Amino acid sequence: MQINELVTITSVDQEAWEALEKSILYYQGRPVGTVAAFDVSVEALNYDQCFIRDFVSSALLFLIKGRAEIVRNFLEETLKLQPKERELDAYKPGRGLIPASFKVVSHKGEEYLEADFGEHAIARVTPVDSCLWWMILLRAYVMSTKDFSLAYQPEFQKGIRLIMELCLATRFDMYPTLLVPDGACMIDRRLGIYGHPLEIQTLFYAALRAARELLICKGNQDIVEAIDNRLPLLCAHIRQHYWIDINRLNAIYRFKGEEYGKTAVNLFNVYADSLPYYELDKWLPKKGGYLAGNVGPSQLDTRFFTLGNLMAIVSDLASVEQSQAIMNLIEKRWDDLVGDMPMKICFPALENDEYRTVTGCDPKNIPWSYHNGGSWPVLMWMLAAAAVKTNRTNLAQMAIEIAEARLSDDEWPEYYDGKKGRLMGKQARKFQTWTITGFLLAKELMANPSYLPLVSFDELPPEVVSRACEFEINSVDTYTSRA
Repeated sequence: MQINELVTITSVDQEAWEALEKSILYYQGRPVGTVAAFDVSVEALNYDQCFIRDFVSSALLFLIKGRAEIVRNFLEETLKLQPKERELDAYKPGRGLIPASFKVVSHKGEEYLEADFGEHAIARVTPVDSCLWWMILLRAYVMSTKDFSLAYQPEFQKGIRLIMELCLATRFDMYPTLLVPDGACMIDRRLGIYGHPLEIQTLFYAALRAARELLICKGNQDIVEAIDNRLPLLCAHIRQHYWIDINRLNAIYRFKGEEYGKTAVNLFNVYADSLPYYELDKWLPKKGGYLAGNVGPSQLDTRFFTLGNLMAIVSDLASVEQSQAIMNLIEKRWDDLVGDMPMKICFPALENDEYRTVTGCDPKNIPWSYHNGGSWPVLMWMLAAAAVKTNRTNLAQMAIEIAEARLSDDEWPEYYDGKKGRLMGKQARKFQTWTITGFLLAKELMANPSYLPLVSFDELPPEVVSRACEFEINSVDTYTSRA
């Protein structure tokens, strides 16, 4: 193991690195990923598989430590699992999709990889985010190793193109965001995030940026043009329509409904009485704000979703001012969002009748547990990345110190329960790999901010976003007038 000399190694760190080493998954003698958890005290179920989203933090650590071969093997093997042919069978994964996970299967002395595209998952959810994380990780590999030759190989160029075709395809939607079903991302159970959830939009934006850097224009001009068209529109749309601060809340509070035509202000016909605006008025700091969880027809999901907001900062989807406001919110509402274990996946939790209706009485997503307001240590690395990006490293340092005091004693659980994250998750696996890597990666990013460009981008020129914003508004007017 190659340890960065700038990082002070503690006994907790050493234990974490050893646990990460045990989690490495081998296929035909080569390391190809990490298992989701290495908890020998319970039945493995699908926790012995390598999940694409889970592996990202492990992969970034391997790149930082100069162990790029594991990441390269992962990228090559998962690309082979990507469907390359068009399928009209409703039960077959769409062309270009990357699986949610894979496992190594041995049969009669031979090994092969078995992919899960959601057909074996609880509720058979579709892993929309897998191909987006895969694109982000491919770029991180290239940024770290300068091995552009991998991305330029014909099979990788085809793989990138298929992902982009899947995401940029002709669709039933009129906006630049990506329309997905419930359970299509880290929140892979019913939680009312179908439509245009923020997490998917931030990953979509980062994946578009990654593809734009890695696609060779020759033979891909149509895809490159589509990306160039979508990027500024998506950026402007999110910054304008998803943003919530006290000024925006005042505007929403006075929205009129049933507006028609070019003069419409309430473009999504959001009814103010559907929003908890009095609670938001108490919760929003004067100089804080955040990106809403979801926006669509008569829908403004005002829950704070951590992954989407942090990755919006890291990927430059949020503006500089918005990024600082999000960090202000985290600082001012520390007890709500961080508490005794960083950090809440969303806030607030759905409770009472809303919980029963929206989650379908999901016993794992009871209020303040799992996806429904639970605390996930993996989010620490994204908090650290956002803190480095915004020069607010004191916040990440406090979060790391809170986690370091508990994670080892608790044996690295997947998530925590309770309003402040004091309870170990009721069904949490121990020695969860991305809990381990979330902690280690946060420390690495804090010790050496030069690693941030692996997952971060430069901001789009303001004039490009401004022109896109004007174009979007005009387009909305045109569509409205034709309705």
